[in-house]
Amino acid sequence: MNQTAINDFKEIVTGRRSIRVYDPTVKISKEEMAEILEEAALAPSSLNMQPWRFLVIDSKEGKETLAPLAKFNQRQVETSAAVIAVFVDMKSEEYLEAIYNTAVEKGYMPAEVRDQQVPMIKGLMEGLSYEQKKEMNLIDAGLVSMQLMLAARAHGYDTNPIGGYEKDRIAEAFDLDKERYYPVMLISIGKAANEGYKSVRLPVETIAEWK
Repeated sequence: MNQTAINDFKEIVTGRRSIRVYDPTVKISKEEMAEILEEAALAPSSLNMQPWRFLVIDSKEGKETLAPLAKFNQRQVETSAAVIAVFVDMKSEEYLEAIYNTAVEKGYMPAEVRDQQVPMIKGLMEGLSYEQKKEMNLIDAGLVSMQLMLAARAHGYDTNPIGGYEKDRIAEAFDLDKERYYPVMLISIGKAANEGYKSVRLPVETIAEWK
């Protein structure tokens, strides 16, 4: 765990900022990054399909490949410890049986429940159009991305979600199957070089109503 870890959930939430400039001397080990991603992946997903896939871009070569694809976010690319490209796997159903078999092996689910659920889910997934599946996966990707940013804060790091990049080119640039892996967002992560700006939120009275 990073020595500047934060254990106060209120501080994790209220202290989060979108940080665009990082201390370039601070790196995140593969072990700690894996821990952050593991915590992020505890997020819920439709039918527990876990369609999210992460590409951690932290090498000099990786950042050089990313830089021309994120022209308006150069500071994040250059100074961050890493940029995490979040994708969704449009063939995530290939992992369905492994997920449910492991749940049975660990005692989380009775075998008879798995035997009912797996055929039902297979039929449901086969009946979805590409757009319906993408919409479902993007909701799940939003959940995991937010959880990733909060997990990063808990480890003492800051982040910035980035939507402005060449989404139609990024998969192929990193030798991924662009038909299978649909890009969602980039998330820069590292040690903040400044405090970032506070931002205004609409009051609850505006965004919510009770019936």
